[in-house]
Amino acid sequence: MSTHETDEQAVRTAHTVPDRYRTAVVAHIMVADAPAALSFYRRAFDAVEDFRLDHPEGGVMHAEIRIAGATLMLGDVSEGPFTAPSTLGGTSAALHVFVPDVDALVRTAVAEGAELLQPPADQFHGDRTAILRDPFGHLWVFLTHLEDVSWDELDRRLTGA
Repeated sequence: MSTHETDEQAVRTAHTVPDRYRTAVVAHIMVADAPAALSFYRRAFDAVEDFRLDHPEGGVMHAEIRIAGATLMLGDVSEGPFTAPSTLGGTSAALHVFVPDVDALVRTAVAEGAELLQPPADQFHGDRTAILRDPFGHLWVFLTHLEDVSWDELDRRLTGA
């Protein structure tokens, strides 16, 4: 797999991510087995690994991947304030990523072992959305942008007025 997005992927992504989300906060997640997580994300979400710093004693200290152009940092759980969802029995955050084809991504991710919590469906806010849980306990909301919806139209759709 290439270490950089192809020009075609970058162009598709540029048209499927609303402008206000192009420079979003970069999440840094912790997992119990970062090498396995990196492999899963590559297979299931077509992630591209940009950087990886292996710990001298084994595991991954820090890695950076891109999913549909969105950057994500991750590493193995170590001593300190960070822990993995698997040790908490859940998570308090979900990772939102806009992708060119949410249906195709969900098919691949489920085949690779992701748990489908909400199948792809068109939403009132103008995105086709699906929710998955990866084998490491992280929640993912994948979206394909279908239409720009004004605040007035969003309100109308919500209230049915």
